[in-house]
Amino acid sequence: MTTRNRVDAVDRALSILDVFAAGRDALGLKEIADATGLYKSTILRLCGSLEAFGYVRRGADGAYRLGPKLWQLGNQYQSGFDMAVYVRPVLRAIVDETDETASFYIRDKKDRVCLYRENSRQPIRHAIEEGLRLPLNRGAAGKVLTAYNGAAKDSDEARGIRRRGSYYSSGERDPYAAAVAAPVFGRDGACVGAIAVSGLRERFTRKAAKRFRDIVVRHASELSRALGG
Repeated sequence: MTTRNRVDAVDRALSILDVFAAGRDALGLKEIADATGLYKSTILRLCGSLEAFGYVRRGADGAYRLGPKLWQLGNQYQSGFDMAVYVRPVLRAIVDETDETASFYIRDKKDRVCLYRENSRQPIRHAIEEGLRLPLNRGAAGKVLTAYNGAAKDSDEARGIRRRGSYYSSGERDPYAAAVAAPVFGRDGACVGAIAVSGLRERFTRKAAKRFRDIVVRHASELSRALGG
């Protein structure tokens, strides 16, 4: 995170709000101090400003709770939310780094759907079209989606995928294609989709597959944070 154009007081105030992101409904002064490392006197001043603008409120018990302003902003965010704004730049970045096709899949009942994709610029490539429906039980993205929110999430394979945070497939759905996929999380830690990079099997050597895996996992993690995961 860049340190340019930042204000220390704003950073400290936001760090207080971040403490609530762990799922706590009410926090005392000591709890906020322990979580942020800020002096209690500093917290009192910052919370005074946050309370004045409706971001927190202090109850009769002295504990702080989130204020109505955040509910208002949350509703406004949801009404104007466009996932494509977040996903498409990530897919383009993956294509730039791997020179293979990058896709974002979601689960829809018993299928996975290619919601967004950015095809490789190579003349011979694994071309995926947006809106394409594919089975969940074959292919990297399908296995990832199943591992995190499927009926078979308690299988040994699913537990292995969650432990590694990714899945590599070779010839599972298409005998000529290979892919690596990683989960993307949204609010409340729910898996909202999977990012996959795919291409011809012959280009997915052991060394290349490991590099692609690192790239996909890194971008999936960054996208998860952008989506509130």
